[in-house]
Amino acid sequence: MKIQFSKYQGTGNDFVIIDNRSGDINLSEAQIAFLCDRKKGIGADGLMLLGVADGYDFKMTYFNADGTEGTMCGNGGRCLTQFAFDNGIVKAHYLFIAIDGPHEANIDNNGWVHLKMSDVNAVEKGSDFLVTNTGSPHYIEFVTDIKNVDVFSKGKAIRYNERFSKEGINVNFVEKQTDKLFVRTYERGVENETLSCGTGVTAAALLANIDNQGEHSINIETLGGKLAVSFNNKGNSTFENIWLKGPGTFVFKGTISI
Repeated sequence: MKIQFSKYQGTGNDFVIIDNRSGDINLSEAQIAFLCDRKKGIGADGLMLLGVADGYDFKMTYFNADGTEGTMCGNGGRCLTQFAFDNGIVKAHYLFIAIDGPHEANIDNNGWVHLKMSDVNAVEKGSDFLVTNTGSPHYIEFVTDIKNVDVFSKGKAIRYNERFSKEGINVNFVEKQTDKLFVRTYERGVENETLSCGTGVTAAALLANIDNQGEHSINIETLGGKLAVSFNNKGNSTFENIWLKGPGTFVFKGTISI
């Protein structure tokens, strides 16, 4: 079977995207893992299908690099919105459906995609960490020397510990800097550090300001580039009107046989 695909990346978090508005594409876990394999396939942190859904501009279906269906991916949502625009779904304002519910999106004059994330209304506070769900579950640990954190080893140990191993969790290390947050993430499903994680930087922005009620706009730096998160902290671990902002960049397209 030959499949036409496109490759997009959002601050280094890269994705294989396939237009499945016809509904003809039905990939197995092994096929998805092959397509995402950086040695034998195209190479990506995940794979997305652009589909159709009544009442929405499009449907987002996201798969992890290991072939399993994933939860919400913020960088992926931005890239898929840009892919939809590039493939004829041209809107000033988008409404699409993903696994965690409806999302709004738009593309600004500078080419950044603004993606509205799901509201957050629960935060768990541990002894030296915080946990919340921004469409995907995230563990947040604040550090003082992020460049020297062994993200792979520490992240893997937390992701596979007795507490989180069954469902898995994304592990974020966050440094508060003068004018921004620096975030590094170990992602479940990829089982490695990625250059950026959209739902992860969203969680980091919220929880870095958990005690500061009101409207906020936070600049984020990742290994893959710059992002921004705006939101309203309503208090009592409740956050609304959350927007993740950043690029969704076309890389290349092609055809592959599987």
